[in-house]
Amino acid sequence: MDIQKEMAMDSSGFVLLSDYVPGIIQEIRYFSTYNFVGERVDGYEEPIALLTKEAARALKDVANIANVQGYRLKIFDAYRPAKAVKHFVLWEIEDLDQKMKTFFYPDIDKHDLFKLGYIASKSTHSRGSTVDLTLVDMDTGKELDMGSPFDFFDEISHPDYKDITKEQYENRMILQKLMVDGGFEPIDTEWWHFTLKNEPYPETYFEFPVAMDSIRK
Repeated sequence: MDIQKEMAMDSSGFVLLSDYVPGIIQEIRYFSTYNFVGERVDGYEEPIALLTKEAARALKDVANIANVQGYRLKIFDAYRPAKAVKHFVLWEIEDLDQKMKTFFYPDIDKHDLFKLGYIASKSTHSRGSTVDLTLVDMDTGKELDMGSPFDFFDEISHPDYKDITKEQYENRMILQKLMVDGGFEPIDTEWWHFTLKNEPYPETYFEFPVAMDSIRK
């Protein structure tokens, strides 16, 4: 095994996010069939969130501040194996498979999703320090209204999109401020997506599966 491949399978720098943030809510969409592909995605063997130790520590601090403000973090995705991204690429090539279009990309041709930046052929998630998340109101138990759902591929999901209600925009800014203050960077196409600024593996795209056995050998 060459050194690059060996590094890609090395999960020693990763942790189970719920060990660091016990109160975190997890809805790992790519383990389920309710996602833009419409089936469980390759590499997701268990509905758990894995992150690098550095990102998990930073997210713990974010969660603590969010709790004080009356919110809990809800995770949709964290570390994403490179094989999951390959699954996305193959799905994009398949012309006939559009069963989830109404729910996730109603106004965009699926073949434009990569070109427009909604899906990447090499994902920051595979480097282990990127997370997709939202906020849940601790009083109501409901997600904050962000103006569009997670993984809704359209301009309305851009963080700075203004043609939504004042409350929806303010909710996005609450999440963004929490994450930026916690050391994460947003992107301009998805309000839910953040990457640790000083990520420990900026050049490595990991291959090991999302499973307890990956980190507890």
